[in-house]
Amino acid sequence: MGRSQPNATPRSPRPLPLPCLLCPLLTPILSGSVPPPCTAMSCLLRPPSSGPHPSTRSPFPLCLALPEAEEGTRIVNGTECPRHSQPWQAALFLGQRLYCGAVLVHRQWLLTAAHCRKPSYLVRLGRHSLQGVELTTQLRKGILSFPHPKYSHPKHDNDLMLIKLGQPVQPTASVKPISLSSCCPRAGARCLVSGWGTTSSPQVNYPKALQCVNLTILSEQACQAAYPGEITDSMLCAGDRAGKDSCQGDSGGPLVCDGTLQGLVSWGDVPCAQPNHPGVYTKLCLFTKWIQDTIKSH
Repeated sequence: MGRSQPNATPRSPRPLPLPCLLCPLLTPILSGSVPPPCTAMSCLLRPPSSGPHPSTRSPFPLCLALPEAEEGTRIVNGTECPRHSQPWQAALFLGQRLYCGAVLVHRQWLLTAAHCRKPSYLVRLGRHSLQGVELTTQLRKGILSFPHPKYSHPKHDNDLMLIKLGQPVQPTASVKPISLSSCCPRAGARCLVSGWGTTSSPQVNYPKALQCVNLTILSEQACQAAYPGEITDSMLCAGDRAGKDSCQGDSGGPLVCDGTLQGLVSWGDVPCAQPNHPGVYTKLCLFTKWIQDTIKSH
């Protein structure tokens, strides 16, 4: 996968789980989609809706210009995702070149990393492979972008950005938004990252199909120890001792825990997947109000 890397390093203690009523899902409120029923494991209150069901670090930014889409793009030591199992996954293109991942959080809005900002956005959704024709594909243009007002380029602090699409997507089994939660993931939680970024590092090899990898959320102390002085409150670390990681080309892509969006691929060391050097992600549970307010006001 692809991501970026600042000139800094590491992070915080395990948060206490919050009661379900304190952790509402935001996507159904924003998109009008009908969420799945609340379960005992979710720590989420899912408000009803009348809408339709949407069935480390390196010196360069992680949103690199990658090879032509026809050549494909993947995650280090991950596996091919089951087809359309990540229907919120989007790809951002400049012409025919993939440069970042993104996540559908509303029928007309994407989340991605702020360091992925460009003058214009071509968006592909509903894809499994970036090669050939897929009838599930939906193409959109990004017409407005809203980086977080406190985004810091040198450190990639507050590394998130909303992109408004010119037209809403048509919800299908292959294209649907994912929910956000104000509950932060606990240390030790198992989460999934997906993307078309490089599957090896430092050598660059791109996959033909979307890649998935399971990672573990690290404690703030472990995150800080991995990158002393570089981790801020807006970041979280996720990694695996088995050499699994997001990588170049995955920036802005989703970190999903228990079916909700908890992070965006932001930065990490290069080569990727080094022992004791986890990937660093934007901690989205801190930004749900900003996301909601920005969408409602535009």
